[in-house]
Amino acid sequence: MDLENKVAIVTGGASGMGLATVRRFVEAGAQVIIADVQDEPGERLERELGNKVRYHHTDVAVEGDVEAVVDRAVAEFGGLDVMFNNAGFGGVGGELEQLEIAEHYRYTVDVLFTGVLAGIKHASRVMGPAGGGSIISTASVAGLRGGWGPHVYSAMKAAVINLTKSTSLELGPSNIRVNAICPGFIATAIFAGQTNMNWDQRMEFIAELEKTEPANTPIQRAGKGLDIANMALFLASDASTFITGQAFVVDGGLTAGTRRVPAPDGVSRFQEIANRIQEGDDG
Repeated sequence: MDLENKVAIVTGGASGMGLATVRRFVEAGAQVIIADVQDEPGERLERELGNKVRYHHTDVAVEGDVEAVVDRAVAEFGGLDVMFNNAGFGGVGGELEQLEIAEHYRYTVDVLFTGVLAGIKHASRVMGPAGGGSIISTASVAGLRGGWGPHVYSAMKAAVINLTKSTSLELGPSNIRVNAICPGFIATAIFAGQTNMNWDQRMEFIAELEKTEPANTPIQRAGKGLDIANMALFLASDASTFITGQAFVVDGGLTAGTRRVPAPDGVSRFQEIANRIQEGDDG
C-alpha cells in the first residue's frame, strides 16, 4: 500500500485519527497537507514531519476554507490524489427537551456534514481532470444505528454514509473513488466532551484511553487512531481501485452483535418452559 508520489489532504489532521493518518501517509511516501484549526500543534507537526508536510488553517464549516486548502495542494504539490474528510467533533448534544436548535446546532451540521460535502465537491473538481483519485470520509457506527452518539451527530454521520454512496455514482466514471470509514470506540479526545484541554493534554487523554479495555467488543482493547489510519491507507492506495461507494466498519466487532452466552447449567429458559409444559402434560 504505497502512496509514493501521491498528494493527500487530511482534515482534522492535527490530532486523533487524523494525526495518526497523517503519520501513516507520510510513512507510505505521500505529501500531506494537514487541514485543521489547531494552529500551534499544526505548525509544530509541519516542522516535525519535514518537507513533505504542510499545515493549512482550515475550518471545514466554511466552504471557502476547504476550497483554499484544495487549491494549495495543487499549487504546492502539483495536484491532489487523496482527500480524507476526517474533521469532526461531538457537537450539540442533550436530550430533546434541552436540545437547542441554534448557532451551535448549525455549526455542528456544518462541520459534520457540510464540510464533508465541500471536501468531496472541491477534491473532485481537481481530481477529475487529473484522471481520478480517492475521497475518504469519516462516518461512525453511530450513523448505522441509534444509541451510539448524540442525536445530531448520529444523523449527520448517517448522512455522510449516504452521501458517500450517492456521490460515488456520479464520480465513478471520472475514476474517483468515494468511500467512508465507520469507527467504533477509538481512543480520541472526542470522548472528553466540551473541555478546554490544550493539545498536549488531549494527547495525554488519548494515551490513557488506549489503555482501557471495553467490555462490549469481541476484540478486548480500545481502538487506536492507527486502526483508522491503516484503513484510510488501504482506501487511499492503488490496492483499492475497484472499491467505491462503501462504508467500512472498524470497530473491534462492536456492531457484530451480542454474543450468546450459554446458561450455566446448559438449560436455556426456553428449554425450561418446554420441559415444564411437557412434565405437566405427562402428569
